[in-house]
Amino acid sequence: MAKQRRKFTRRRFLGASAALGAGAALGIGSSPVRPARAAEPFKIGLLIALSGPASLFGPTQRACAELAAEEVNKAGGILGRPIRLYAADAGGAPADTAKSAVRLMLQDDVDLFVGSHDSATREALVATIKGKVPYIYTPVYEGGECAYNVYVVADTPPQQIKPSVAWIMKDHGAKSFYFIGDDYVWPRKSNEFAKQVVAENGGKVIKEEYVPFGAPNKFEEVVTRIKAAKPDVVLITLVGADNVNFNRTFAGFGLDKDIARLSLLLEENTLHGIGAESSRNLFSCMSYFANAPGKANQEFKTAYFKKFGAGAPQLGIIGVDCYAGVNCATALVEKAGGTNARKSMAASQGLVFDSASGPWKMYGQHVDKTMFMAMCNGTEFDIVKTFPDIKHGQMCRT
Repeated sequence: MAKQRRKFTRRRFLGASAALGAGAALGIGSSPVRPARAAEPFKIGLLIALSGPASLFGPTQRACAELAAEEVNKAGGILGRPIRLYAADAGGAPADTAKSAVRLMLQDDVDLFVGSHDSATREALVATIKGKVPYIYTPVYEGGECAYNVYVVADTPPQQIKPSVAWIMKDHGAKSFYFIGDDYVWPRKSNEFAKQVVAENGGKVIKEEYVPFGAPNKFEEVVTRIKAAKPDVVLITLVGADNVNFNRTFAGFGLDKDIARLSLLLEENTLHGIGAESSRNLFSCMSYFANAPGKANQEFKTAYFKKFGAGAPQLGIIGVDCYAGVNCATALVEKAGGTNARKSMAASQGLVFDSASGPWKMYGQHVDKTMFMAMCNGTEFDIVKTFPDIKHGQMCRT
């Protein structure tokens, strides 16, 4: 007999919640509270940054994944099985995260992975997991991931870089760019795409340079070179603490008055680290900001703060995409009737699942999105332009 396929939505969750109350609970590394004879848990390996330069994202990554798992469990779980999250650190060397993934597969028998980490780690995990279980990748990235049984909910360069670079060139009359990034795959491949967009809009890249990822970078020498080059815009592909330190140093040199900055990984946690005194003339483009308009985001925030209270981790895209990742996992497994790779790949085409911004639809292992251009106003974002329904631009053949 065919299994009945259920679509997980916030409406389904709210209806089930009223009936079930607190009957299903989430566990991380320990058993959730379950009634007698309950189904075995559906185990999700949650690979997030608990150390390293991206560790400032860790609390919101974990919290948003917990919220999604709790909602799914209250709505009946995945194919009747309550989710249990197994969090592991993905903030260190890619090889270390790959070892953690092997342990989770062999010792804990996880059913699926949700990963929010850098692209070098993603590449190592793809080579390690080898499509044996579904792997959902969530944070903004450089594009091009079409590996078997891998599903991406991240912002892509055609969604993020193309509209934002074109906008800042037109709005600011910008013609010259200076690229600064961490030295690994995401900045380098993103900048390859950005150079094309700059050229298409009649501009030029004066220089691009990269700093060691995770090193104690101070950026005085980099900012001195930028000052001498006098670009119209600095395009930033630095992560976490590096992004914070660079922007503080940049403003400390007084360059924020005349040179615009466009950061490709600037969300609320990073902006708070940068501080109001260093955020003048600084821009970001993402598919989510905490103050983005829309009923779905308001409902998401209500649920988030109801669960975590006034001390909740700061919301930002790196966290909320973990929420989408868990919901993507739920929809994928329910539609496929399990975690079989071939069936999962087929089920991903046209897959609909909830994000903090509302429903997303997957095709070609990626999703189209509405994007927001935001200007920093102290430690807040002011959305200055909305780009609706931007195609992901990836050529995966599912």
